[in-house]
Amino acid sequence: MAEITITKDNFEAEVLKSDIPVILDFWATWCGPCRMIAPTLAQIAEENVGKIKIGKVNVDEEMELAVQFGITAIPTLIAFRNGQKHNQAMGVMSKEQILDLIK
Repeated sequence: MAEITITKDNFEAEVLKSDIPVILDFWATWCGPCRMIAPTLAQIAEENVGKIKIGKVNVDEEMELAVQFGITAIPTLIAFRNGQKHNQAMGVMSKEQILDLIK
């Protein structure tokens, strides 16, 4: 499974009701660091099909979700387990650092 675009319309089904951990990437097309971290997130999504879900939230298109989670800088990653916010981090991170968010 590739990355999933998360919107306010599918947030509950894809994140809150997910039976596997979810990492949400709050990003924007104009954000250089967001573009730097994107290939790593895509790799994690491809290598962890059925184990980890990677959701992409475009902050320009989904302002409501960005406000709901208090996003003030991007990229921001938020990890969810069992429908609950589990961890959060900002900035460019290594693959290992990203995977550590859901441990």
